[in-house]
This record gives sequence, structure tokens and C-alpha cells, in this order.
Amino acid sequence: MDRAETSARIAALIEPFNKKGVEIADATRFTDDLEFDSLTVMDFVAAIEDEFDIIISMNQQAEIENYGQLVDAVVKLNG
Repeated sequence: MDRAETSARIAALIEPFNKKGVEIADATRFTDDLEFDSLTVMDFVAAIEDEFDIIISMNQQAEIENYGQLVDAVVKLNG
């Protein structure tokens, strides 16, 4: 699966969590732009893990600050 397809699937997953209707771009930050709290992040990560059948470790989660980094991480984990 290429980056564009992965991004499209993640964009669909993020919709229910994007309460403010923020336009999603690679630079979109989860805590600043989308105002995700820790519980929302956990729910969102669980949705991604289920969708792609991957595990995103706590260490990896700590390094992911924006949408582009998330897409890249999922692509890498998906092999």
C-alpha cells in the first residue's frame, strides 16, 4: 500500500475525531491543531491499529506529532 492510499484511509478514520473540522495536511498537529486530549489519542490510535492490523508502540506514539509523521509510521509498520 502506497503513502497516498494509507493517507486516504487514515483521513477517513480521523473524521469522527475531528470535531472542529480542521483541514488535514501533513503538518496538522494532533494536540495543537486538532486539540486531541490523551483519551482521544488512545481511541484514534486503536482505530488505526485495527484498520491496518499493526501495533504502534508507546515510544513510536511519543515521536508522532503531526499527521504526516503518522502516515509515514503506518506505511513503515505496514511494510
